[in-house]
Amino acid sequence: MDEEGESILLEDNYYQLLNVSKTASLEEINSAYRRFSRMFHPDKHSTDPNKQKWAEQIFNKVKEAYEVLSDSHKRAIYDTLGKRGLEVDGWEVIFRTRTPREIREEYERLKREREERRLQQSANPRGTITLSINATDMFTKYYDEYEIMEETTVIPNIEVSGMTIQQSIDAPVTLRNTMTLSGNISTQNGIGTGSINMCNRHLSSEKGWTEVECGIGNGPLLGVKLFRTLSRLMFLNCGTVLQFTSRGISPSFVSTLALQLDAHSVGYLTYRAGNQGSSMTSIYVRDSEKYHSNTAIQIGNPHSFISFNVMRKLPQHDLKLRLAVKFGTFGAIAEYGAEKKVSQNSSVSAAVMLGVPSGVMLKLKWTCSSQTIVVPIHLCEEVMPSPVFYATVVPLVSWMILKKIVLDPIARERQERERQRSMEANFERLQEMQRQARATVELMRETYSRIRSHEDKKKGLVILKALYGKLPADTSSHVIPEQTGDGVSPESPSPYSDVIDVTIPVQCLVKDSRLELLEASKSELPGFYDPCVGEDKHLTVQYMFHNNLHCCTVPDNQAIVLPRNNHRIKNRS
Repeated sequence: MDEEGESILLEDNYYQLLNVSKTASLEEINSAYRRFSRMFHPDKHSTDPNKQKWAEQIFNKVKEAYEVLSDSHKRAIYDTLGKRGLEVDGWEVIFRTRTPREIREEYERLKREREERRLQQSANPRGTITLSINATDMFTKYYDEYEIMEETTVIPNIEVSGMTIQQSIDAPVTLRNTMTLSGNISTQNGIGTGSINMCNRHLSSEKGWTEVECGIGNGPLLGVKLFRTLSRLMFLNCGTVLQFTSRGISPSFVSTLALQLDAHSVGYLTYRAGNQGSSMTSIYVRDSEKYHSNTAIQIGNPHSFISFNVMRKLPQHDLKLRLAVKFGTFGAIAEYGAEKKVSQNSSVSAAVMLGVPSGVMLKLKWTCSSQTIVVPIHLCEEVMPSPVFYATVVPLVSWMILKKIVLDPIARERQERERQRSMEANFERLQEMQRQARATVELMRETYSRIRSHEDKKKGLVILKALYGKLPADTSSHVIPEQTGDGVSPESPSPYSDVIDVTIPVQCLVKDSRLELLEASKSELPGFYDPCVGEDKHLTVQYMFHNNLHCCTVPDNQAIVLPRNNHRIKNRS
């Protein structure tokens, strides 16, 4: 089975099974294991052979989770690869006496080798198409020629002023040698050029590589590039190119020294020299979880500049916001824009650039896997309000219309297709999980009665009703019918579709009048299962605490800690 197929198969979550966090200490893991062992130990249910059979099965799962998480080596492998990583698949080379850090490093090495073997089987194509559009006629006439109406046309003149197509493919020859063939064709205002290059990159060692390049374009080209890791925090990259033209040999040289300043910052120092001028550039890059910033200073001939750009990352919305400014001998440019991730391998972005003397430009970009299409649209040769307004508003409105009419229906269809595919691939597994959840609830009944009675006597945390599944988001605003018995099993009827009753499992997780569920899917908890695979799920809990009635609803992956007094819906004396 391929990796994509394996990724949709359900497997046990050891942390959620024991209801401990991924940073849990050994003491917390031991405490959780002892608690569930007392609840599911087969000897405790020996009077009923059927219950004893299910108890043994559930107890073995709990024991398996404990054995993995209590062993630092197994836990490191599980954290890195999941349950599949514990199976023998290349890990026979790892000595069990190694530390968790060494295990992760070994895994990264094996992963690199697998990637290298995969590269030998495919060509890794990369390409960029740039389509330059001159639309200055739309706004220049409005400001400069509105008085000469008889000489104007109704439809503005919009033309393609230039186009560039770049493409490259890789051809791995050996594990250490990769050939790359690249070419580009460019036309600007009716004048076209083209070139084709071939290079071979050789991994000389783990600390560096060498690349030899040759090509034909504006005359023959010959170049050499070197990369070398100088230390754990520093590397050097340099290269020289000889361009043979009718006027002679035109050499150029580029060298970059990089230094890792801290966990999130890198500094670069670059020197360039050649017939077109020389310069020294210093760049400071800082990349954190929420922000990416870049500050550059260049001193040289013919251009010197200072630039700064910052990007705000919003991963919860798959969005990035960007702001940049640049001042130099050529003028000044300010830029603002946004990039939106459309799917796993594609994204769209739009940016507005305001420059002196370049004017106003709207830059659109679409990236799909390794292919990119860039469309810079020159709107006006001066910075004026009208083109700035339209360059900002039109992309936003167009995106909202496109998302509503095209992208959202496609996303819903893809989500439904993935849900059906997941249910088909895990049909037997889901059936087994349902049967196991029902059996687990039966095994919990004695513990449930004891905990509820204890909490009731001290006016602690008593779970009246708990529902899990495809619930309305406003469930917390309604009173759930109160349970009068000792709880119901997951197969019991519910006023909502695709919902199971988890009153007994939730009460059994109460300890010292406190319920704490982790920030993960609740379907992995003992007594739970997923009643609607692929759908958004919620957990609603109605409970009594200090003779007060409360109710709260949380999304499936959100942590929950009870009691929460802000969810009170009525009082009882």
